[in-house]
Amino acid sequence: PLPACLLYLSKCLYCMNYQRLNITVKKNDSENATGTQLCHPDIYNFLKEFGVMTEKVRSMEARLKDSETRLKETTTRLEYSETRLKEKRTKVIFSAAGGRGDISIGPFNTETTLAFKRVITNIGDAYNKYTGVFIAPVAGIYYFSIFYHSGRNGTLKLYMNNHLIAMTHHYQPEQRGSKNGGNAVFLQMQTGDQVYVCLGPNSQVWGSNYHTTFSGYLVTPI
Repeated sequence: PLPACLLYLSKCLYCMNYQRLNITVKKNDSENATGTQLCHPDIYNFLKEFGVMTEKVRSMEARLKDSETRLKETTTRLEYSETRLKEKRTKVIFSAAGGRGDISIGPFNTETTLAFKRVITNIGDAYNKYTGVFIAPVAGIYYFSIFYHSGRNGTLKLYMNNHLIAMTHHYQPEQRGSKNGGNAVFLQMQTGDQVYVCLGPNSQVWGSNYHTTFSGYLVTPI
């Protein structure tokens, strides 16, 4: 380990203050010179290896710092993706119309769930045009509205989890023109709660792409 190497190096340097090796060197066959070797061969080799080790440690530190930077960038991108995904999940808006063309829906002998087949918008994919059921993707306060156009007796009922919440209707004993009706509510819902619209027995509504509608949106998550 690097601390042990530093300790060994300090001991060697301490000993060097008290040990010197005199070497006699001959020059031109007539001159003698006395020099001083400051480092023992073992210490020289150690210093060389220590320098190599230091460069390796510095290189490792640089790579580690680069890895930490990349990890932070990856974490930031992941957090951003999670935030966008959460925002996408909490944006819930839908609106759908009859989608049957220029014909009426009903009358039926029994109460019947309406499937509004023409989807105008469906952000969050919480509304199913095949079943006519809206399923809350997140807990929150939701707003729903229903409207209809009818030439005969018309009744629409809005349910949440099989419980009647709101309705709109009119009774027309004789053929005296067309009628319109509507209603709207705020509902506190839990994830998985269902909201749907039923057509009352012996009533009918216009099934075009424009007249009879079912809409809703998430006001705020809770």
